[in-house]
Amino acid sequence: MKVRRAETAGFCMGVSLALQKLDTEVAREDGAIATLGPIIHNPQVLEQYEKLGVRCIKDPADARKDERVIIRAHGIPHKVEGVLQSTARDVVDATCPKVKRAQLGIARKLREGCTLLLFGEKDHPEVRGLMSYAGEDAFVFGEFDELKAYPFEEGKRYCVAAQTTQDRKVFTEIVDWLRKKLGEDLPVLETICDATRERQEEAIALAREVDAMVVVGGYNSGNTRRLADVARAQGCLTVHVETPEELDPEQLKGAKVVGLTAGASTPKHIIDAMQKKLEAL
Repeated sequence: MKVRRAETAGFCMGVSLALQKLDTEVAREDGAIATLGPIIHNPQVLEQYEKLGVRCIKDPADARKDERVIIRAHGIPHKVEGVLQSTARDVVDATCPKVKRAQLGIARKLREGCTLLLFGEKDHPEVRGLMSYAGEDAFVFGEFDELKAYPFEEGKRYCVAAQTTQDRKVFTEIVDWLRKKLGEDLPVLETICDATRERQEEAIALAREVDAMVVVGGYNSGNTRRLADVARAQGCLTVHVETPEELDPEQLKGAKVVGLTAGASTPKHIIDAMQKKLEAL
């Protein structure tokens, strides 16, 4: 089987930086280390760090006084960070710079009196963090129809932003609709990161030229799921798996040329292994 591998497949800058910070803390060998929530959305990576003694805590109150705690790449709500500062020995912020910029941009618009409309997944950790900077009136929606049903108030100032890994094409459609409804001067925070856009554009281009697409990455990774979504939207047979072992060759029966891409939290060695398996079919 011929494999066409996306050049953008694998770790993005934010993930690489977060893991570099965690690796630096592990190498220090200076007491216990924990992460508040998964450092990134990839079970295989988390398992590797667990073997190195890095524990994953869910609540900042669970941090120990002798423990250095790493804030995950997705970021955390600012009140949670305040609690963590009081419970842990040290706090290392590994929030992706693009997420941090989105948090600060949202906080700035709140100070200017804007009500935030956020395109994102309500239960995603990044979105929970972003919403913590947005004030009580902020509205998060995962589907266009939810926004269309929103009770806009006359005279209220709105702004719009998106989770950093959202579909840029859909966000553009949302912005166009909002500007027709609320006016061309609607403030738009450009929070979707370039890495997300580049990966999605390459996945779309590949999906239009191959018989099938394989997307590798965590099932709980939003950016990975969206890679699979944009590939399927091209009418291309698309399979999303976490590891090469999960791929059933029958899923690709009849395909001669397969496109391969991976989420921003997927390690290179897993992508390499998937490519090797596909080429052997």
